[in-house]
Amino acid sequence: MSPVRPQVRPGNRHYTLVCTSCGTRYEDDGLILDCPRPHDPAFLRTEYTAHSGYEGSAGRVGTGLFRHAPLLPVARTFPDVPGPVVHHADRLGRRIGLDQLWVAFNGYWPERGAQLPTCTFKDLEAYTVLGRLPVDPPVLVIPSAGNTAAAFAWAATRHQVPCLLVVPAPAMVGMRFPGPLDPCVRIVVLDGGATYSDAIAAADLLARLPGHQAEGGCRNVGRRDGLGTVMLAAAEAIGRLPKTYVQAVGSGTGAIGAHEAARRIRSGGERLPRLLMCQNAPFTPLFEAWRSGGTAPADREHEPLARELTNRRPPFTVHGGVRDVLTESGGDVLRVDNVAAIAAMDLFAETEGIDIEPGAGVALAALADAVSAGRVDRDEVVLLNITGGGRARQSRDLRLIPAEPWLRIPWPTGGDGPRMVAEQVGRRLSYASTPAGAAS
Repeated sequence: MSPVRPQVRPGNRHYTLVCTSCGTRYEDDGLILDCPRPHDPAFLRTEYTAHSGYEGSAGRVGTGLFRHAPLLPVARTFPDVPGPVVHHADRLGRRIGLDQLWVAFNGYWPERGAQLPTCTFKDLEAYTVLGRLPVDPPVLVIPSAGNTAAAFAWAATRHQVPCLLVVPAPAMVGMRFPGPLDPCVRIVVLDGGATYSDAIAAADLLARLPGHQAEGGCRNVGRRDGLGTVMLAAAEAIGRLPKTYVQAVGSGTGAIGAHEAARRIRSGGERLPRLLMCQNAPFTPLFEAWRSGGTAPADREHEPLARELTNRRPPFTVHGGVRDVLTESGGDVLRVDNVAAIAAMDLFAETEGIDIEPGAGVALAALADAVSAGRVDRDEVVLLNITGGGRARQSRDLRLIPAEPWLRIPWPTGGDGPRMVAEQVGRRLSYASTPAGAAS
């Protein structure tokens, strides 16, 4: 069901965009991604007209994602969009040595009330980004390792928002939905050895096509604030902010969003949660940048189990980005290998009774290591973000339909792959727009 689309224009929104570098304020039109003033790259942040801490959350109406609409940069909401589900994970906590372990489960787990349609917290960002858009938006161009593409594909299908998704071929394994995708959703698949980083490079060029615009990734306040609802839901459930927040990261967008949400709702002298960002060795660019200032070799990008974490261009030095939020929170970047991640996935299934995604296994494994090493105290209130789970359970419960690509392009072993992709997509779009019966 499509939402009623109000007239959306600068000046009728309940928030302002503020540059984290120069402090310039902007009225949002739903598409702004950057501050145009001459300074180093910097995130825009949302500043809401009314403070809404977790103490007053009982007055909010509804359930799900848009229960948090006062702290989301949206001009419209959509019906029946689930949100994160938070619970005290006693048994899992005892197994890894924690008394106050809380889990934010983002996925499909009916017994817990978790019903995210594509089984990861990327659903939270997709609906928020769509809710931020103006009337008659351009075609959003979105690169993805898989989970983000799935979330946007289904949200855009439900609400007829045009988007162009660019993914490496392995991503198609997870592109299965309760129904067929709407024609406004076009998936470009990069066959062969293309990686997530290749999809990003190709999408950069595709966003320059007429009528298209980059969705923006971590630069989009809709993404960060949508993912930040994990922290909002946890503060409601726990009754306070956690001392430590643990999440697997590729770009770090979700952890930045959680940090920004905590800044908005903390009360009095309450400390911000310490961020523990977790990466999957051997491809750990944020770990390398934070610990030693080095870079992860690009040729290791195929090796991690959690391919969704393999972002070669994370926003580390951007004002308001990873380095800043780690410093402000007293946080750290951890890493674990594939063996540890698989063991953690098995442990979660054993203790909690539901399957989780590799990225979530990375976060749990890293947390267990930190507890064992004495870096997290037994009595700390810890929030573990299970960023995806229940995919196997969902495939047993529901009949899912594999998505059909709009275009498949073999990725070249040499040469300029992004340019080739842009040329082929441009030709296909031109052909599709040619009136029937026109001369060739």
